[in-house]
Amino acid sequence: MKEITLETKIAELLNSREDMKDILIAINPKFKKLNNPVLRRTLAKIAGVKQAAIVGGMDPIELLNQLRKAVGQSVVEISDTTKEREQQEAPAWIADEVKQRLNANAILDSERNPLAELHHALKSVEKGDVIAIEADFQPEPLIDEMLKAGHKVFTQEVAPSQFVTYIQK
Repeated sequence: MKEITLETKIAELLNSREDMKDILIAINPKFKKLNNPVLRRTLAKIAGVKQAAIVGGMDPIELLNQLRKAVGQSVVEISDTTKEREQQEAPAWIADEVKQRLNANAILDSERNPLAELHHALKSVEKGDVIAIEADFQPEPLIDEMLKAGHKVFTQEVAPSQFVTYIQK
């Protein structure tokens, strides 16, 4: 197995060992979402260890080292290279009327792809419109993809383990 890093894709880990899904779930029960075949085929291909840790509410280095230990690799000491996006004040545009609301948990439970659903929703709204995605996790891979596509994104934890991510087209 190749050396596991913060950038190693979850799909790569899952393909490298038959028991990797069970290892991930044992590390963090939130990774039970990996039982969803759509998630494994889609988001797992774009999500790295660092993003998965954020989704799971974990420190990225903690997840990295637990994975490395599980496969017999030595732990790493990394200081402050995993800085998460700085929490900013809520931008004024999130107060705009939300044109569509998506529930990432419901989408995953019905074995659909949240990123594909979001792309579909974005096609149906005008430039400047806002879409909200609710989830019991911070959807880091989705956030990264939206930022790469040039959209404005803001995520807030509205209650313990309840996140709303706003995307402005």
